[in-house]
Amino acid sequence: MRKCIIKGIAVAMALMLAGCSSGSTPENTKPDTLTSEPVVTAEPEISKAEENSAGTENPDDIKENNTKVEEETMDFEAVFKDVKLAKTYKGFINNNPIIEQHYGADPFALVYDDTVYFYMTADAYEYDEKGEIKENSYSKIRSLYVVSTKDMINFTDHGEITIAGANGATKWAHNSWAPAAAWKMIDGKPKFFLYFADNGGGIGVVCADSPVGPFRDELGHGLIRRDMENCGNVEWLFDPAVLVDDDGRAYIYFGGGVPRGEDGQPKASHPMTARCAELGDDMMSLKAVPEVIDAPYLFEDSGIHKFGDTYYYSYCSNFSVDKAGTDEYGFENGEIIIMESKNPLGPFTFKERILRNPGYYWGVGGNNHHAIFRFKDQWYITYHTRMLEKEQGILHGYRSTSIDELNISADGTIGDTKMTKDGRKQVGTLNPYETINGATFAVMGGVDTAPADEVSKKYGCGNLLLTAIDSGDFVKLQGVDFGDKGAKKVSATVRTNGKDGAIRVTTKYANGTVAGYIAVKSDGNDTTVCTAVFDEPITGLQDVYFTFSGEGYEIIDWKFEE
Repeated sequence: MRKCIIKGIAVAMALMLAGCSSGSTPENTKPDTLTSEPVVTAEPEISKAEENSAGTENPDDIKENNTKVEEETMDFEAVFKDVKLAKTYKGFINNNPIIEQHYGADPFALVYDDTVYFYMTADAYEYDEKGEIKENSYSKIRSLYVVSTKDMINFTDHGEITIAGANGATKWAHNSWAPAAAWKMIDGKPKFFLYFADNGGGIGVVCADSPVGPFRDELGHGLIRRDMENCGNVEWLFDPAVLVDDDGRAYIYFGGGVPRGEDGQPKASHPMTARCAELGDDMMSLKAVPEVIDAPYLFEDSGIHKFGDTYYYSYCSNFSVDKAGTDEYGFENGEIIIMESKNPLGPFTFKERILRNPGYYWGVGGNNHHAIFRFKDQWYITYHTRMLEKEQGILHGYRSTSIDELNISADGTIGDTKMTKDGRKQVGTLNPYETINGATFAVMGGVDTAPADEVSKKYGCGNLLLTAIDSGDFVKLQGVDFGDKGAKKVSATVRTNGKDGAIRVTTKYANGTVAGYIAVKSDGNDTTVCTAVFDEPITGLQDVYFTFSGEGYEIIDWKFEE
């Protein structure tokens, strides 16, 4: 995604920088947008005061730069005096969309090892002959995007999984849309499976030994193809959803589209284009011929979840719902519908509408795509909207992922769920005394992410770092628990790229209480550890902002110490 920032002026950057210092400084801000009530228009004045490699560098190549600097060596107040914050399109206090640095559509959630991984269609700008952004045709999408969270607020960016085309894991596939993911113990080890739509012509699967890859094509061809029985008659052979049941048996759901009858008219009320089948024990084959799901006014977007002993198939209604359909079922065009059954393969019966089209909430609609999942005893629905591109003034069909909480009654009823900007509550807290990846944050302005090591550079996914830094850019870590004793210092592992800079560490607000400053010095080492020692420890539960001055350097990770 293109950066859109408010550039600040960094002064005295040619001063001899080393180590760290602390202090406080005034700051100017621009009003944020996409902010839920109460509206935040400005922040308060500053108070005084080759498999998913675990590391990104050889420790011997990282030089520590943590020498305490005398206050007069670098005037941090002067450095940050005229720095203005980059724009955050979601606002400082909103939790939706979940990321801003990239688009991500058709989300699917996988819960593994106390973490939720979100896999998304990697929407990316298409340009016309004049170099201007044009309507998203989806035809050029060959990657899937993956992020993860342990607390539902701070997300770690793991990058793009290159799936289709000459550089992808599946050379035979043309596109990669609408992913679904599952994991299963095979031969005593967890194995991860990522299902994707190859345009509307079939469904493929890749696998990995980690939820963030690298992924490989063990099958060598599509899992679900038009030459298979009861699949060639599906209008759109795409949009998979997968459920691994309590007994270890797995099921896949897919399909969509509105065919025409012999009279040439659309068969809108009962398209009969949804399918379901049991997967083989290897998760890459089918045990039987796919069965038909009679989903009223089906359009696309298969979903599946289990609540109690009941299975719930969900989907997006088509855009030909007439008055008779609304009178009978109570839903309208492009809405998320749920059906239920005591059997994972149906037959399913209509239950209710649970989510209106994004256009109902944000004034700009389009297709509606969702997934329902449970994490730490709370149910959620993830979906995409176009509200990010709306704030950017683009409006060409580029989508971003949001998440809201679901409340499910004892009988499985959900009712209407609202799409919101503030999203959901934080589950747990962020531990500052563990290494925090640079590509982890709740809110950002101006920055981007990029592969951090050779594995992620080769496959597109894995370890990422924070990049494209300019003066005024920032990241926010939300709900950080420093405890009663508190943190006395913070270190940043920095890839300097020959650049100098400074990082301001504040709590509560980006221009809030200044805990300290990190001086970034290019000292001939590609990667160095720069440290700020705080005058007063940071204690309790805090939101922490890192605001940058200078440009060109990159952040690999952060770590606080008591």
